[in-house]
Amino acid sequence: MNVEKITTKKVSQTVAEEIEKLIEKGSFKAGEMLPSVRELCELFGVGRSSVRDAITTLSGKGIVYVKQGEGTFICEFDPSKLFNYHLLLPSSKEIIELFQVRKILETGIAEKSAIHRSEQDLLKMEECIYNQSVNKWESDYQFHMAMAKSTGNEILIQFMQFISATTKKAMIDFHQYIQKNPETVKKIDNQHLQIYEAIKERESARAHRMMSEHLNFVEEEMLQSYILQQSSHE
Repeated sequence: MNVEKITTKKVSQTVAEEIEKLIEKGSFKAGEMLPSVRELCELFGVGRSSVRDAITTLSGKGIVYVKQGEGTFICEFDPSKLFNYHLLLPSSKEIIELFQVRKILETGIAEKSAIHRSEQDLLKMEECIYNQSVNKWESDYQFHMAMAKSTGNEILIQFMQFISATTKKAMIDFHQYIQKNPETVKKIDNQHLQIYEAIKERESARAHRMMSEHLNFVEEEMLQSYILQQSSHE
């Protein structure tokens, strides 16, 4: 298979585009599993984080889906039918609309997680809460994805992957903003812990409530960060 090594600045974006091209050419076929992260790194000459980000982007676009413990597979359906939305430079209206969707989706996910989670799922969530070796956005993303995966519902998982991929830039900027306020970071960490504890105790109603409170708080903080950024540009 002949591919060019990746040398552009937006490495993960270019990797995602190259994988799409290979799928279009039939090198990777619908239903088949993609090569491993290590193999893709060697194929494109890039790092593991670039490949993982590319897979997240492709998952969000509905081109691939990740099966926990198995690998990444090419979707059978036509990804061109999915709408294209990227929260890169958000407005207050877009932030509010995003959190309306997240509240509907993720409160239900937390509730289902409390019912269906396994001990392995709990270990993954706990790792995301206490693991400080990765950046905050990544651990936050992995925590919410671990909840979605614990439901065992592939459609919910793909919705979460889509939301994460389309809002990544805005969420990374938000995490950089809140790093200036340790109390806000600590409060979000504690909210994650409360959600986890409700799921661990199989208290689905409490998990639903804790997730709702968490998303309300994050929405308010994100709107505040947007207002401050706009003020600084005036």
